[in-house]
Amino acid sequence: MSTDIWAWVHDTHRRLAEAGHHRLADAIYELPGHANEGRNEQLDAVYPEAVAAARALDLPWVEVYLRHWRMQNLLNKRHQGEQALPEAVDLLEFAHREQTAGCPQSVCVVQDFAICHARVDGPGYVPERLAVLSETLERIEPARACFDCLSREYSDALEDDGRPAEALTYLDAAAGRMRASGQQLSLHFHHARAGTLHLLGRHEEVLALLDTAEQAERARGREVDESDRRWGALLRARALASLGRTDEATDLLPGAAEAERHADLRPAWTTTVELLVAAGARENDAELGITLAGWVGYLDGTGSHRPCVDLLLAAGRLALARGARTVALTLAATGERKLGSLRRRDGVAEQVAELRAAAEALPRPGLPVPAEDLPGHLAEGGVPFETGADLLSVALDRYRGEPSGATALVLLQAGVLGGLGHPRAAADLLWRQLDADPAGEELPGTLGAFLIEAGDAEGVRRLADRLAATSPADGHWVRARWAAAEGRWAEVVEQCEAILAAQPDRINTRRLAAGAATELGDHVAAQRFYQDLLVHALPADTASEEELHRTVRPADLWHLITAATANRDWTVVRSAGARLGIEFDEPEGPVDEEWQIVTVRAGRRDGSTADLPAVRTGPATARILPVLGDEVPLNHGDVVVFAPAPLEEPPAESAPEEEGRGRPPVFALLTLLDPAGYTTYWVDGGWPGDEAWAELREKLRGEGYAVWAYSGDQYTITDPADEDAVLPGIYAALAVPPTAHAADADALLHRFTDSWPHPLAWLELAEAAGADTAAHREVIERYGL
Repeated sequence: MSTDIWAWVHDTHRRLAEAGHHRLADAIYELPGHANEGRNEQLDAVYPEAVAAARALDLPWVEVYLRHWRMQNLLNKRHQGEQALPEAVDLLEFAHREQTAGCPQSVCVVQDFAICHARVDGPGYVPERLAVLSETLERIEPARACFDCLSREYSDALEDDGRPAEALTYLDAAAGRMRASGQQLSLHFHHARAGTLHLLGRHEEVLALLDTAEQAERARGREVDESDRRWGALLRARALASLGRTDEATDLLPGAAEAERHADLRPAWTTTVELLVAAGARENDAELGITLAGWVGYLDGTGSHRPCVDLLLAAGRLALARGARTVALTLAATGERKLGSLRRRDGVAEQVAELRAAAEALPRPGLPVPAEDLPGHLAEGGVPFETGADLLSVALDRYRGEPSGATALVLLQAGVLGGLGHPRAAADLLWRQLDADPAGEELPGTLGAFLIEAGDAEGVRRLADRLAATSPADGHWVRARWAAAEGRWAEVVEQCEAILAAQPDRINTRRLAAGAATELGDHVAAQRFYQDLLVHALPADTASEEELHRTVRPADLWHLITAATANRDWTVVRSAGARLGIEFDEPEGPVDEEWQIVTVRAGRRDGSTADLPAVRTGPATARILPVLGDEVPLNHGDVVVFAPAPLEEPPAESAPEEEGRGRPPVFALLTLLDPAGYTTYWVDGGWPGDEAWAELREKLRGEGYAVWAYSGDQYTITDPADEDAVLPGIYAALAVPPTAHAADADALLHRFTDSWPHPLAWLELAEAAGADTAAHREVIERYGL
C-alpha cells in the first residue's frame, strides 16, 4: 500500500469540482481542518450533507475519508468513548470491504478503532489495540504518514499497559525506520515522545526535545500552528512544573478557558495544575473543583470511562487537600460507579477505595445552628459552597429515620451540589428523597432539572413515566424540557400542547412552546403562543412575588414582535411595539424605516458564522448592506428578521466624545423576509484610487447596482511593466439587480472603468453575458490575479 493520501485528495477534489459537485469537493478540503482544529459546529454542519452526497454518488473511498475525519474530531477533540464505539467498529468493517480496502484512508480507520477503545478503557483493551495496530503496521511502508500515526498509537497502548520504557524504545525504533525511508517525523510524533519521557521522569529532555522539534519544523518552512503552539506550551508547562520551576510553568500554562474550549488539553492541564498546587504555586479553590467536576461529568456522558476515572481521581485528591469532604465523597461515588464500566480495574479500584477512605477520614464540621435552622443560616451568605455542602451533609444525618422532614435540606443540598458541578449526584440525592417523601411538591421539578443538566436520558424517562400516573402535566413538562435540551423542537411543541390542553393558564409552557416553534421556523404558531400568553397572563400590578413569572415580560413582547414581523402582521407589530414605548414614523402598514446600523450574525454554509452590517428598518428587521457570495444564503438588499436579544453585551458606556462610535449591536438572523434578488459577480484588478472608486460606487448605485470591496491595503497585484514590482489591487463583489441582465452589467463596467490606468477583470460575469472573455483572461495572467 503506497497511495499518497493527499495526492488522492487533490485529485478527487479536482474531479468532483469538474463534475459540478462543488459542495462535496469543498467538504473534502474543509473537513480535516474542522476536525483537527476543533471547529465542531462547522464539522457538524458540513458532514451530513457530504457523506450523503458520497453515498448518492457511490463513492465509497470518499465516504471512508469523510467518516474517518469525523471520527478524529469525535475522539480527539470531543473525547467521545463508548458514545462513538458503534461508529468506530462499523467504520473499521466498512473500510475493509473489497470496494474500500484500497482506499489510502482505510489504514487510518485502524487508528480511530484504537483511539476509541483507549477512550473507553485504554488498559482494558491493550491486547486488542496492539493486535490490530501490529497487523496494520506490518503491511504499510514507514514512508507513509499513517506509519507515524499508528506508531504513536502503539506506543500509547504500551504506556496504558504500564510499560513507558518499552514505549520509548518502540517510538525510537519507529523513528529510525521512518527516517531511513525518507520520511520526516511530524511534530505530533515529537509531542508523543515528550509524553513518554514525562512518564519516565525525564523532564529536562522534554524541554530540549520540544525546542529541537519546533526549530526543525520552522527550518522546513512550516510555521507551528495555533494548536501545536498550545500543545507545546502545555507540555513545557508540565515539564517545568515537574522540575519545580513553577513560575515559568505558570506563565506558559494555557488558561482554564483554553482547556474548556479544547477537551484534548484537559488531562495534561489537570496534571500540571496538581503539580503547581502541590508546590504552593496555584490556589486550590472551589472554582478549580467546579471546573474539574464539569469535565468529569462531560467524560461520564461521552462514555470515555477511563479518562473520566483518571480525572475524577485527580479532582478527588485536590478536594481532599482543601478539606472538601462532601465533594471528595461525591467523586468517590462517581468513581465506584464508573469502575463497573471498566474492563481492567487493577490499580484504579484501589485508588478509588483510597479516595473514599481518605474522604471519610476528613473531620466533619459542627453545626453552627440547629439542623432545622441551617437553611436560614446559609441563606444569610458568607458560607463557602463546599463548607455548606459539608454542613448540610451533617444536618441530613440528623434526619435519618425521619426522611420526610429532610426535604427542605435535601433540596438545598441538591442545589449546592449542582452549583459545585455535580448535577448527577444532586439527582441521585433527590431520587432517594422522592422515594422517601413522594408528596414533596418541589422534588419532581428540581429532580427533572438536574437530570436534564446531567444528560441522564434514562432518568428523565423514568421520572416522566412516574409522574404520568399522578401528575400528567408535570410529566409532559419534564419531557418537553428534555426535548428542548436535545433540540427536538417538534416534540417540545407536542408536549407543551398536551399540557396546555389541560391547563391553558400555564405561562412558561407557552414561552417554551413559542421558542420551539421559532426554532422550527413556524412563526405562525410562535405568534399564536405569544398572543395567547398575553391573554392568560396576570396583571403585573396585582401579581404576588411568587406569581411574577405569570406576568407579561418585555421579552415576551419583543418575541411577539419578531414572530409577527416574520408573518407580516404589521398591526400586531405596532400594537406590541406601542406597549414597549416604540414610536413609528407611520401609524399603519408595513414597517420600513431607517433606524441605525446593526450587525446581523448569519450562518455560513460551512457551519461558521458571518457578521453582516445592516440598516435596521424596524424593531426586528434589517436590510443587508454587503454584497455576498455563495457562502452565505443572503445578499445585498435582502430584508431579514432577527431575534430580539443582542448576542453580545453592549460595550461599557462611552465617553461623551466617543458616543455613536461604538460597535453596532449584534443580532442573530432568524429568517429572510424580503429577498432583493441580487446576483453576485466578482471583479479583480488594479486599484484606481479613492476618488475613482467612490465615483464608480456612486454611478453603479444610480443604476440600481451595488459594489462591496473585500480587499484591503495589503492586497497587491503584479505590475506587468516590472514583474518584481507590485501594484495596489482591488477585489470586490458586484451586485446585479434582478431587473438587469449580465450583459447590462458587463456593458456598465466597461463604460465606467475603461479609462482607468489598470483594467479590471470580471471573467464569470463576461461568461454569463456571453461576451468575449479573452481580454479578461489576459488581464488575469498579466496582473497575476
